[in-house]
Amino acid sequence: MKVIFVTSNESKLREARATLGVEIDSVDLDLPEPQALDVAEVAAQKALAARAALHDPPRPVLVEDSGIIFGSWNGLPGALTKWFLAAVGNEGLLKMLATEEDRSARAVCAVAVAWPGGEVRTFEGEVEGEVSGSPRGEGGFGWDPLFIPAGSSETYAELGPRKHEDSHRARAFRAARAALQRA
Repeated sequence: MKVIFVTSNESKLREARATLGVEIDSVDLDLPEPQALDVAEVAAQKALAARAALHDPPRPVLVEDSGIIFGSWNGLPGALTKWFLAAVGNEGLLKMLATEEDRSARAVCAVAVAWPGGEVRTFEGEVEGEVSGSPRGEGGFGWDPLFIPAGSSETYAELGPRKHEDSHRARAFRAARAALQRA
C-alpha cells in the first residue's frame, strides 16, 4: 500500500513513516482551514479537499489535524490551536490560563483518510495531561513546551524523541495503520 500524506511538517512525516507501516509520499498543499473545534471534523474536511486538489489519485490521501484542549476552556482551543498560537503564542496561552485552577489538558489528534471513491474515515488519538506553569524544553514544536502527559513530569518538548512513543499523534497513526495495511 502506498499513500499520500499531506503535510509540510517533517516531524509529522517522520512519525507517520515510523508508525503507519506503509509507503508514504508527502505533498505540501495549501488547503482551506475549516473552522471547528473538533479535530476529526477538520481533518475529514481537509482530507476531502486534498483529494480534490490532487485530482482524485488512485490511492488513499491522509491529512492529520491536532490540538490541545484545556479542561477549563470547554473544548478550546482544540482544532483552533494553530490560530491561538499564531495570535498569542505559548506565553499568551499561559497568561490566559493564569487565573484558572484547572490545569488539565488533552492532546488530541485525528488522522483522516480519504479513500478512492470518496469514503473518509477518521482515526483519533488522545493523551490526558496538564499544562505546565511555564514553557519548558527545546524539542518538539507548537505547544509541546506546555503539555505534560499524564504519568510524566516532563513536557512533550522535554521528552524529545521519546514523545513519539505514545503521543496523541502516534495513537492516531496506530489506529489508522490497520485500516491502511488491510487495503
